[in-house]
Amino acid sequence: MGQTLPKPALRPFLPDDVPVLAAIFAASIEELTGDDYSEAQQEAWMAAAEDEEFGARLASDLTLIATLEGSPVGFASLRGTDHIRMLYVHPAVAGQGIATMLVDALEKLAGGRGAKDLTVDASDTAQGFFAKRGYTAKQRNTVTVKGEWLANTTMQKALGAPQ
Repeated sequence: MGQTLPKPALRPFLPDDVPVLAAIFAASIEELTGDDYSEAQQEAWMAAAEDEEFGARLASDLTLIATLEGSPVGFASLRGTDHIRMLYVHPAVAGQGIATMLVDALEKLAGGRGAKDLTVDASDTAQGFFAKRGYTAKQRNTVTVKGEWLANTTMQKALGAPQ
């Protein structure tokens, strides 16, 4: 018989999580976005985890941590009631349902908070993931991060709509 894989779990963000979440953030960008962003763009993007504001952003949002056997492997944050600000999964567990579990939870929480729609500024790498979940592209964006231009797409989903 096959080995039983550990089941992922969710828990709320704690201030002590900042260093491990910064490491997940950087590893995710470095290892998963290379087909869509240049090395200079990735380095600028990863630098966001090095400033003091990274932990403050996580604390100001509703941030959920995905764990395997108690260790964080991904996180997602909801800003206000209707905007996914961050979704990052460690590359070692990419494609194993961690991001799906996190976004399912944020969609339920947003709906419970009265949101009719949920938006996300999806990286080029994440756009396909959100499209499969029923999010539609609304506008293309370009942001400057540490002197580098990075593109993303604002996507929106009506909550309660079929996937």
